[in-house]
Amino acid sequence: MRAVVQRVTKASVEGKGLCVLVGISRNDTAQDVEYIVRKVLNLRVFDNGDKRWSKSVTECGYEVLCVSQFTLQAVLKGNKPDFHLAMGSEESKPFYEEFLAKMRKSYEAEKIKDGAFGAYMQVHIQNDGPVTIELESPASIKPDKKKDSARKEETLS
Repeated sequence: MRAVVQRVTKASVEGKGLCVLVGISRNDTAQDVEYIVRKVLNLRVFDNGDKRWSKSVTECGYEVLCVSQFTLQAVLKGNKPDFHLAMGSEESKPFYEEFLAKMRKSYEAEKIKDGAFGAYMQVHIQNDGPVTIELESPASIKPDKKKDSARKEETLS
């Protein structure tokens, strides 16, 4: 599961907060949802007076706008994107709704907003900073990346 988190001063929902673009892969599980929800809600991208990068969206009481975006699962074949890694729409709609339910359960439900699933939308985002953070659940990390991480750990040991 992938998420692109942007700190914003304004999105379709008015006010400061986060815009989270959510890409669901065909191999994602409930554990991936738990990981992304926890990371999004605890990501320290807001300032507290003089202290930078010290507050999360929940600590600030800001809103979160979630937008399902299967294109985050794109793989380029030459110059053309291929979406074979994305979960199909019949499966991904209930999966995305479960993601939203967990977000609402983990925070203040009225502060979690979402776009229309599967619809063509024009998402208006006024990026703050700009700050953009990519999140990827551990299960979706490619095998090569896992091997590279293991090699780095062995080297450091």
